Amino acid sequence: MKIKAVVFDAYGTLFDVYSIQALAEQLYPSQGSNIAVMWREKQIEYTRLITQSDPHNPTGSKYYQPFWELTRLALEYVLDRLKLDRSGNSVEALMQQYAHLTPFAENLEVMRQIRGSGLTTAILSNGSPDMLTAAVLNAGMTDLLDHVISVDRIGLFKTAPESYGLVQASIPVGKEEVLFVSSNAWDALGATWYGFNTLWVNRQNLPYEAIGPRPHFMGADLTKVTDILIGQGRTAA
Repeated sequence: MKIKAVVFDAYGTLFDVYSIQALAEQLYPSQGSNIAVMWREKQIEYTRLITQSDPHNPTGSKYYQPFWELTRLALEYVLDRLKLDRSGNSVEALMQQYAHLTPFAENLEVMRQIRGSGLTTAILSNGSPDMLTAAVLNAGMTDLLDHVISVDRIGLFKTAPESYGLVQASIPVGKEEVLFVSSNAWDALGATWYGFNTLWVNRQNLPYEAIGPRPHFMGADLTKVTDILIGQGRTAA
């Protein structure tokens, strides 16, 4: 294994999707946790529904909607399901907070070390280009990333193989030269099936998925990336 590029998933991996819970709790007392968890589940469910319903369309799924819109629709569904009022500005407040999710504390140092080792860095995300730009800027990562890649280019969400193919369309590397990093087990599995080297960031100490191969590496946070690079003899400047 000779890694030339480290590619990160964004939501859940670099940006804490559950940090939205604090504002949700302020707006809807005693429901913050329910909103955060259900919102994430419905958001991902919509991406799968769209991609699986028209997976082979060369111009992208005819049902495709940008991730930002799916995020809003998922939130509206969850509030309706919980029978919570969304007639005021609560939806807009939560959406604006989602555009500025809290980054994980170790992000910047790990990414500085990766850049110092001379490797290419990138994000591959379901996120819409504008929302990714806002999240990266808010997290102070703009100068630490060579590429921010959105599946919006192809109109298919992960785990469609075409979505992972966007990495090689942007970076001149072979599959075996990519370390793909995700805290979403389903994403790590999809990338493993595709042929990338994979690191599952298991922040919640969950069991492995019961199907498919295990990821090549597992760690509790992003510092595992630097451990892998040191094991390869890649030391950060």
